[in-house]
Amino acid sequence: MSTIRFQALQTVLTRTIPEVKQPSFKISDFYGSNVFDKKKMQDYLPKETFKAVLASIESGSPISREIAEQISSAMKAWAMSKGVTHYTHWFQPLTGTTAEKHDSFFEPASDGQAIERFAGDALVQQEPDASSFPNGGIRSTFEARGYTAWDPSSPAFIFGKTLCIPTVFVSYTGEALDYKAPLLKALSVMDKAATEVCHYFDKSIEKVNASLGIEQEYFLVDLALFNARPDLFLTGRALFGHASAKGQQLEDHYFGSIPERVLAYMQDFENEALQLGIPLKTRHNEVAPSQFECAPIYEEINLAIDHNQLLMDLMEKVAKRHNFKVLLHEKPYAGINGSGKHNNWSLITNTGKNLLAPGKTPKNNLMFLTFFVNTIKAVYEHADLLRASIASVSNDHRLGANEAPPAIISIFLGEQLNDVLDEIETSRISKKAKEDSAMWHSIPKIPQILLDNTDRNRTSPFAFTGNKFELRAVGSSANSSSPMTVLNMIVADQLTKFKAEVDKLIKKGDKKDVAILTVLKKYIKESKNIRFEGNGYSDEWAAEAEKRGLQNIKTTPKALDALVSEKTEKIFEETGVFTKREAHARHEILLEAYYKKLQIEARVIGELVTNVILPAAVKYQTELITNVKGLKDLGLAKDTYASQLEIIERLSKHINFIKSNVEQMVDERKKANVLEDSRDKAIAYDEKVKSYFEPIRYHVDKLELLVDDTIWPLPKFRELLFIK
Repeated sequence: MSTIRFQALQTVLTRTIPEVKQPSFKISDFYGSNVFDKKKMQDYLPKETFKAVLASIESGSPISREIAEQISSAMKAWAMSKGVTHYTHWFQPLTGTTAEKHDSFFEPASDGQAIERFAGDALVQQEPDASSFPNGGIRSTFEARGYTAWDPSSPAFIFGKTLCIPTVFVSYTGEALDYKAPLLKALSVMDKAATEVCHYFDKSIEKVNASLGIEQEYFLVDLALFNARPDLFLTGRALFGHASAKGQQLEDHYFGSIPERVLAYMQDFENEALQLGIPLKTRHNEVAPSQFECAPIYEEINLAIDHNQLLMDLMEKVAKRHNFKVLLHEKPYAGINGSGKHNNWSLITNTGKNLLAPGKTPKNNLMFLTFFVNTIKAVYEHADLLRASIASVSNDHRLGANEAPPAIISIFLGEQLNDVLDEIETSRISKKAKEDSAMWHSIPKIPQILLDNTDRNRTSPFAFTGNKFELRAVGSSANSSSPMTVLNMIVADQLTKFKAEVDKLIKKGDKKDVAILTVLKKYIKESKNIRFEGNGYSDEWAAEAEKRGLQNIKTTPKALDALVSEKTEKIFEETGVFTKREAHARHEILLEAYYKKLQIEARVIGELVTNVILPAAVKYQTELITNVKGLKDLGLAKDTYASQLEIIERLSKHINFIKSNVEQMVDERKKANVLEDSRDKAIAYDEKVKSYFEPIRYHVDKLELLVDDTIWPLPKFRELLFIK
C-alpha cells in the first residue's frame, strides 16, 4: 500500500469521537442566542428606533442615518457583551460562496488611548473591492469601487467572535454583483402582484411573503482520506475510482441508524446552527453510503437562503473538529446517488393563509386555484429560464441520474389535482353563477385537498406536494437565490398578466368569479403540456416531451442561453429584477465558472495520471516482469507464468490508452483556451475536453482492479464511502 494511503487509513482507525457540549437541555433556552433578533432589538433600542426598524423590515421603508447610529450602537453593545471584537459585512458574491472582510471595533483616540466604536455609516455601507469578484465585465480591474449595503430584513448574527451584518453587494454604478439584491427585487415584485390578486378574495390581505424550506443533502468523508485524494481536494469529486463491491444496492443506509461519529458531528453543528437562529428540525441518513440530510422549518425566503448559505459554511467548519470533510458537490462519487437541495416553496399572506393550500369553501378553493394555475403557467412559459437557474458544471453530473430529476422541466400534480384541472378545462362556465354557489356548470365544489393525498414523484423537477411546490432540481452546492429569484419573478409576472386579463373581462360585464374561471380555464389549456405524472427517467418521456415542445437541454453552456434571450430580457425589464447589462454579466460569469471548473478537472486528471497513477501501474508491471523473468530463468514452462503475462499485457493496454488520451485531452484544452468568446470556450470544454474524462476514467479504474493493492496510491471507494 502506498505510504500516503497507508498513513491516511491508519489515521482513520485511530479516530476518537469528540465530546459535544450541549448549551442547554432545552433548545428553546438557547435558540437564536447569537442573533440580534427582534427581541434583542426591543431590549437594546429606544422604542421609536425599534418601530423604525420594524417598519423597514416589514415594508422596506428607509432608515435614516440618525436611526442607523442608534442601531449600530445597540448592535455593538450587544455583540461586545458576548465577547465580540470585530464586525463584517457578510455578503454573497457571484463566486457561489459567502464573503466577509473583518474590521475591529477598536479605534485609537487622540490622547493615545483607545475606544470601541461602530458608527452608523459602517453599519449601513462599506466598500469592498468590486473588481476582484466575478462581475462579467461590469467593473474593470482599475475600477475597483463597489458597495455592500445593509439588509435590515435579515438580522445580524455572531459567528465566532465576529458580528456579521447581512448585506447586498452592488457596483459603483449600481449593478447587482451578488445573489441577494436580485432576490429582494423579485420578492418585492411578488409581494405587489400577489397582494393585488388576493384582493379579489380578501381585501384584508396587505402583504404576501414567499416562504422556503431547503432540504440540504451532503456527504461526509474522513479528513485524512480526503487529503489523500488530490481530485477530491481540488475539484470536490472523485475523478477516478472503481465502484465498491458494496454500495447502496442493499438500500440499508437510508433512514438507518446514524453512525456514532456522524451523530456527534450532527449534534455539534446543529447546536451552533440553532444558536444562529437556523431552525434545523430534521436529520437522517440518505440513500448513498456516507450521505446525509438536514432540513429546517420553513422561513421567509430571504432569511431561509441566508441561513442555508451560513449553514453550509458552518457545516464545513464544524466538520474539521470531527476530522470530517463535508462534500457538497452534486456528484462526488460515480455510481451512487448524488446530492441535491430540494427547495420547498409556497406563498403566505400577512393573515397567515398559505395561498397554495385549498380550503373548504368555493371561495377559498378558487383562491387556491388562482395561485396554483398561475404558477403552472409561469413555469410553462419560462421553463428554459428555470432550467438555466439551476445549471452548473456539477449539477450536470446529477440531473437525470437515478436520484435526481431530468433536465426536462415538467410539473407533477398528482391524480386528484390533474383531474380537477382536466374537469375545469372541459367544462362550460356558467355566466349566471353566483359567487358562493357551484361556480361553473356540471362541476361540484372542489374537494378539500389533503396534505398527503398524492404520491411523491422523485423524477419530477417541480412537484406539488400538498400545500407547496418542491423544486427538486437545485444542486446541493448551489445558492438557492438563483432559482428562487427566477421562480418568484416569473410567477409575479404571470399574476400581473392574469389580473390584467381578469379586470378586462370584469370591465366587459362578467362577474368576478366567472372572469377568474374563464382566464384560469384558458391557462390550464395553454400550459397542459408541462404537466406529467409518469417516469421522468424513461426514454418514452424524452420522446413525448419533445413532441410536446418541451426542451431537454442536458448541459450548462446551452442552458444558460435562456438568460440572454429576447423573451427573458423582456421579463427582466418589465419586472425590474435585472437590467440587460446585469443579465449579460451573469451569463458571462456562469460560462466562465463552467469552463474554468472543467479546466481544473482536466488539469487534475492530467497531473494525477502522469505523476501518480501511471507510475504505480508501471511499478507493478515491473514487478510482474521481474517475476516472469525469474520463472523463465528457472526453466519453467510458459503456462506457469501465463497469467502474469496476461496481466502485463492488460496493464500495457490500459497504460497506453490513458497516456494517449491524456495527451489528446491536453491538445483539446489548448485549443479551447485560445478561444475568446466565453460561450464558445464553454462549449469546447463541454464537447471536446470533457469527452475524454470518462474514457480515461474507465481505463484508470481497470488499472485499480489490476494493480497490487499495496501499490495503488489513492484511497479506494470502499475506504472513502464507509465511515469507521
